[in-house]
Amino acid sequence: MRETEKKKLLIYAHYYVPDVAATAQILRELAEGLRDRLDVTVICTVPSYDGHVGEEYRTKQFYRERIGGVEVVRIRVPEFDKTRKLTRVKNILAYFFGAVAATFTTGKADYVYSISQPPVLGGLLGVWGKLVKRARYIYNIQDFNPEQIMAVGYSHCKPVLWLMMFCDKISCRMADKVILVGEDMADTLRRRFGSKKIPPFCVINNWVNERELLPLPTDHEGVRAFRRQYGLEDKYVVMYSGNIGFYYDLDGLIRVMNAFSRDGTPIAADGREVVFAFVGAGGMKEALEQYVYTHKMKNVVFIPYQEKKSLGYSLNAADVHWVVSARGIKGVSTPSKCYGVMACGKPVLGVLEQGTEIERIVRESGCGLLCEPGDYDQVAENLRWFTEHAGEREQAEMGSRGRSYLEKYLTMEISLRRYADEIMSC
Repeated sequence: MRETEKKKLLIYAHYYVPDVAATAQILRELAEGLRDRLDVTVICTVPSYDGHVGEEYRTKQFYRERIGGVEVVRIRVPEFDKTRKLTRVKNILAYFFGAVAATFTTGKADYVYSISQPPVLGGLLGVWGKLVKRARYIYNIQDFNPEQIMAVGYSHCKPVLWLMMFCDKISCRMADKVILVGEDMADTLRRRFGSKKIPPFCVINNWVNERELLPLPTDHEGVRAFRRQYGLEDKYVVMYSGNIGFYYDLDGLIRVMNAFSRDGTPIAADGREVVFAFVGAGGMKEALEQYVYTHKMKNVVFIPYQEKKSLGYSLNAADVHWVVSARGIKGVSTPSKCYGVMACGKPVLGVLEQGTEIERIVRESGCGLLCEPGDYDQVAENLRWFTEHAGEREQAEMGSRGRSYLEKYLTMEISLRRYADEIMSC
């Protein structure tokens, strides 16, 4: 089929590469993975996930690029501070209204695809695109909102929460297909609509590129360099990698780490000092840093977000990874960071509600230990198990089981093929 005969897909992405948000990488792989069947255009912000905007993106309203065979329209947005709600709101609204305007610049579209980020507004952009382009609309819900906001108590303003729910229901009803990223999320969609007609939906897991993100030996040059750069050499590293945000009960976990280290820096069974590493950024980072400073925790390290080329080194630098969510997130959000941990063949220290998508995957694959959010005694016990069995074969086998499970059920190729089929069947 010639290029001109391809149907056209418009994607509202919010963040897109080179931004390091997990969805930015997923959406790049989705867009580039659909090139053979569709002509793809992406509308997103200028690179700004960390809150900063480069000088080269501060003069024009729109910037056009071509990345990996995909047309990219970038919208200028103001800088923001993730710890200050007002600046974040201004940034999000600038993207929303900029994307509304940019829709008129992208030509014909047969399909419009949008994700649930930013909350609620991402879905409404898809509705807008459907109406303007007279296209079929696919709504990918990565997180349910306002359910996620309500679960962690981020807002208690009932009128605002009601309006958010009303708007996101409209987005679901207007969608020709809703794509969820976890089986447990289907129950949330059903609860939203009760006895009323449920929008057509399917479940497709998120992914990582398992051909690029691989298990690496501890003496690999890149892994050794990462450990050396951040003072992790000869340490037993318990790592949290990803968004240091409000939906993961990290303030509770840092208290567990503090209690675990109360008598000084703990020593793992193989003689290495235990270090807790946080890799990333987000709204909770400053509070965690303040807690660490106040309690004089010497074995906690904060590391910036890693670019894609360094991600494999950072993930492989850990001995075990936290994969966590707050209580109440079941069926609302899916911590997809677990896929990267499994791809690198590392064991999981899971703090996840029973019956959630990732809890099921960890349990079925046998790639780690699990407990419920808020059960801090069990969190501490599982953490102690890992340190007391450091260097033993069982931990390596956990990681290997995770990698094998990923290769069998959760490859990028499987998910991309399903996306292409579901989009083009609308």
